[in-house]
Amino acid sequence: MRLFLLKIFACLLFISVLYGCGQSDPPTEMPEPGLSDEELLDLAQRETFRYFWDYAEQNSGAARERYHPDNPSLDANVVATGGTGFGLMAMLVAIERSFVNRAEVLQRIDKILAFLESAERFHGAWPHWINGNTGKVIPFSPLDDGGDLVETAFLCQGLVCVYEYFRDGNQEEKELAQKAYELWTAVEWDWYSQGQDALYWHWSPNHGFEIDFKLEGYNEVLITYVLAAASPTHPISKQAYDSGWAENGNILYSGSAYGYPLIVKHRGNTELGGPLFWSHYSYLGLNPFGLSDTHANYEEVNKNHVMINYAYCQDNPKNHKGYGPGFWGLTASYSRNADGSLGYSAHSPGNDLGIISPTAALSSMPYAPQQSLNALRAFYKTKENLLGPAGFYDAFASDLSWVAEAYLAIDQGPEILMIENYRSRLLWNLFMRNEQVKKGLDELGFSYQN
Repeated sequence: MRLFLLKIFACLLFISVLYGCGQSDPPTEMPEPGLSDEELLDLAQRETFRYFWDYAEQNSGAARERYHPDNPSLDANVVATGGTGFGLMAMLVAIERSFVNRAEVLQRIDKILAFLESAERFHGAWPHWINGNTGKVIPFSPLDDGGDLVETAFLCQGLVCVYEYFRDGNQEEKELAQKAYELWTAVEWDWYSQGQDALYWHWSPNHGFEIDFKLEGYNEVLITYVLAAASPTHPISKQAYDSGWAENGNILYSGSAYGYPLIVKHRGNTELGGPLFWSHYSYLGLNPFGLSDTHANYEEVNKNHVMINYAYCQDNPKNHKGYGPGFWGLTASYSRNADGSLGYSAHSPGNDLGIISPTAALSSMPYAPQQSLNALRAFYKTKENLLGPAGFYDAFASDLSWVAEAYLAIDQGPEILMIENYRSRLLWNLFMRNEQVKKGLDELGFSYQN
């Protein structure tokens, strides 16, 4: 009995030392078990999808331009055309990952397509921003109050995927697919050539082609030329592609950085490459793996672009605290102004402000999977700072002294979609099987994976 009592006393003494005298309950917070890669990827996609599902523009169901949890009424009715295209594709992922059921998604997409049918269009192209209540254009700038062909291309990339996903479904799904087809094929791509061998970004009924922004690579606009060539109603010629995107061969560049050839000129960012969204937006549906023309192999172009960005962050020539294998990725996102207020900047190695954008690394998952997974783990490890109600916040200072606790549609969308392309190639498979897309790629002289 004495031995038994001594054992009890020893145990009580140990507990009192471990938890502190007078503290009767053990700590309630237990170490969180480690998540597998698959569980982390599920979490990133599921939480980010909330941006397009829970925080969509209420009247249209389309994607809001931005969402600020501390000011949810900010721009509450500003619909982002390109972001809506990303959101449509994200909803297909949500079906496949069982985030929401198929019937709910069908209903939401039907609502969005009805809104797009009634919204203002300019020779078939939607504006950059649309009022979700009225369907009227919201000017993006004083001269930009008409059609935005690049944002329209991002939207149409989503419409093509919707068409392919539902075209062989039940009657309701087939009707939805037909609506998506009619919307994207109504775009007058050839109108936006001004009768020249190139495409131009903007046209306004009030200002015509006054902005005169010619679409030339290498940047985010390749998808615009592919869809324009693919159009069964208003196609462009191969010469427009060669003279426009490829600048009659002047797109090529012989320089390299950190041992990786750039292959093409990154407009305005020639030596170290541009912001990483250039390797994301056009390739959410368009599969860059095996994609090449007479000018470049875009798998190599995009992989090298990402690896240069990664290597630059490891080199960290500006000595920003926090840069490393986990915190890397420079692209366009929210940024911090000199006075500490929220701004916006196209971050890149040539415009390095010490701001990391989660979309940069996460949307690069197909190109650099291990580096992107390392970033995902690092972001999740600091989830108290970085994970909000609709996924990881848009941007943060690399030392975590500042976080943009806000979201942008064009940053959240690629995270879901490129992670899914890494996991299953869902969007790539849908887009690349489309017969019009194949004809467009053939017209432009591409070789590609089916």
